[in-house]
Amino acid sequence: MADIKTGANPLFLREEELRQGIELLFYAYRDFTAEPDAMLEKIGLGRAHHRVVYFVGRYPQITITELLSILRITKQSLSRVLNDLIGQEYIEQRTGTRDRRQRLLTLTAKGEALERELSDAQRARIARAYRAAGAEAVEGFRTVMLGIMDEDDRAKFPARGPAPKR
Repeated sequence: MADIKTGANPLFLREEELRQGIELLFYAYRDFTAEPDAMLEKIGLGRAHHRVVYFVGRYPQITITELLSILRITKQSLSRVLNDLIGQEYIEQRTGTRDRRQRLLTLTAKGEALERELSDAQRARIARAYRAAGAEAVEGFRTVMLGIMDEDDRAKFPARGPAPKR
C-alpha cells in the first residue's frame, strides 16, 4: 500500500502548532499595522484613530452606538478619538433625520483620502499573501478567522458577496 502524503500536518491541534498559530497572528498583525501606524504617527494620530476612520469609511453614516458595538470600547475612549478626528476635519458628525438623538458619522474628503492611504498599504499586503497562497488557502484562512471570532460577529459576514452587516 502506498503512503500518500498531503503535506498538511494531521497533528494541527498539538500544543506547538497552537502556539505557532498564536505567534503567527501576533507577527502578522504587527506587520499588517506597522505601515499605517507610521503614517498616522506623522500626523499625530494612532491605531485607535485608524480603526474609527476605517469603520466610518466602510459604513458611511454609522451611528455612535454601532461603532461602539464594533470596536467594543467605552464611550469615553471613543469620544476622545472622535473629538480628535472631528477637530482635524477627518470625520463629520450629523444628527439623524429620523431620530434626532442619533449621531451619524461620515468621512470628510480629507478623511476619505486618509482612509484610502492607510488601507491601500494593507490591501496590497493582503493581496500579495492571497496571490501567493491561492484560492483554496484563502478560503481556509477565512474559515479559520471566522472560527476565531465570537459568534455574534461571525454572523455579520455572509458566506460570499457584499460587505459584512453592521
